[in-house]
Amino acid sequence: MVHQDDSFIREVNEELRSDQMRLIWKRFGRVLIGAAVLVVLGTIGKVGYDYWRDREASASGDQFLAALTLAREGKNEEALTALTNLEKDGFGSYPVLARMRAASLTAETDVPGAIAAFSAIAKDTSVPQALRDAARLRAAYLLVDTGTYEQVSAEAEQLATPQDALRHSAREVLGLSAYKHEDYKRAKEWFEAILNDSEAPRNLANRAQMLLDLIAASGKLSS
Repeated sequence: MVHQDDSFIREVNEELRSDQMRLIWKRFGRVLIGAAVLVVLGTIGKVGYDYWRDREASASGDQFLAALTLAREGKNEEALTALTNLEKDGFGSYPVLARMRAASLTAETDVPGAIAAFSAIAKDTSVPQALRDAARLRAAYLLVDTGTYEQVSAEAEQLATPQDALRHSAREVLGLSAYKHEDYKRAKEWFEAILNDSEAPRNLANRAQMLLDLIAASGKLSS
C-alpha cells in the first residue's frame, strides 16, 4: 500500500512538473528560443573573430619577420618599404613595432630623420607606454652625437627616476652627453647614480666605472 502511494505521488508530481513546463514554455518559449539563438550566434561570432584575429596576427608576424630578414641582408630600402606597408596595414602591435624598426634602419643613413621618427613615437599616446619610453631613449642615444645636453635631457631625464625600469640606460645616456660636452661634474653625478643603484646591470655599471676613472684621470675634476 505504501509503495502504491509513493508511485501515485510520483506520478502526480511528474504531471505537475509537466504542466508547469507547458505553462512556462507557453509564456516564455519565444524568449527562450531567442536567448538560445543569441547564445549560438555569440559563440559563432567569437569563434569567427578569434580565427580572424589569429590569422591577421600570423600574417602580420610573417610580414615583420620578412622585413627583418631583408634588413639583415642589407636590403634596407626594401625593408623600409615592407615596414611602411606593415605600419599602415598591420594587425595588433606590429604597426608600432614596424615604426620602431623603420626608425632604427633610418638611423643608418639619416640620423636627424631617425631622431624625429623616435620622438614622434614617444609623443604618440596611442602607442603603449613601454614602447614610447623605449623610443624616447633611442632618440636620446642618437642625440648624444648630434644634439645638446638639453636636447638629450628633454628625452631621457624623465626616465632616470628611481622607479623607472629604464633608469639605468637613461642615466648612462645623460652621463655620456654631459661627458661629451665636457660637463664633467654632471657626468660624474650620473655615472655615480648608476654605480649606487644595486639593480644596475653589470655591463652598464662597468662602463660607468670606466668613464668615472677617465674623468678622475683627466684631472679636470677632483674626485
